[in-house]
Amino acid sequence: MKTVVITGSARGFGLEMLKLFRKENFNTVICDINDKAIETAKDELEKINSKGKILAYQTDITKEEDVKSLIDNVKKEVKIIDIWINNAGVNQPNKPIWEVDKNTIDRLIDIDLKGTIICSKLIMKVMIEQKHGQIFNVEGHGSNDAKILGLSLYGTSKRAVTYFTEALAYEAEQLNTNVLVGKITPGIMITNFIHTALGDGEQIELDEKTKKVYNILGDYPETIANYMVEKIINNDKNNVKFTWLTNRKAAWRFMTSGFNKRDFFKE
Repeated sequence: MKTVVITGSARGFGLEMLKLFRKENFNTVICDINDKAIETAKDELEKINSKGKILAYQTDITKEEDVKSLIDNVKKEVKIIDIWINNAGVNQPNKPIWEVDKNTIDRLIDIDLKGTIICSKLIMKVMIEQKHGQIFNVEGHGSNDAKILGLSLYGTSKRAVTYFTEALAYEAEQLNTNVLVGKITPGIMITNFIHTALGDGEQIELDEKTKKVYNILGDYPETIANYMVEKIINNDKNNVKFTWLTNRKAAWRFMTSGFNKRDFFKE
């Protein structure tokens, strides 16, 4: 029986992916910093009939000792970790970079970039030792060099995650590790993420222009998870990129937005 670990998986996209992996009889591992959200996520997973185990660990991915403990605990329970998805991330306050304080900069870079690097580094060693495994990192705004006012810091971290993932995939292949590394590009997801900075921190007020774009291009996480999990389970290639919101799909959404009305922000 295979095992999947997803960071930041007590809510949103991470949890929706875990649900689908559980339906495929994977052992599913919830990794999150929010203990209350973890308990709620466990309850949701337990409603799904599966042969797999449900494991859950409160983990701060910015702390190497926390991630090591997570990996050790999972290995004690299930021996092998087959898939690891670095999904944990936080948004920034909707401000230009010169108005963002140092603590916010440190916190966002620690979670969105350094957390991904720390987790990838530690699980890579485990997967090399077990001679197989897959690591996926989640891209976001900025990964393709797009720019939006008020997302400069977040976009910088995601652009760096893209380079890091490609570099990790290159090293994995060059050194014959038998570990596959890839990118997940979910596009715009309608979750609590777009409304809050730094996890459960400051509320973000979206302007009408941004809401219009989100209504055209956005999707709920369960829709995107359905596409991604199937791709991940069937993957046998290194340095892959699974993209939900392709350029062609985005163009079609804009072309048809006049009669295909959607409103994710209706009260």
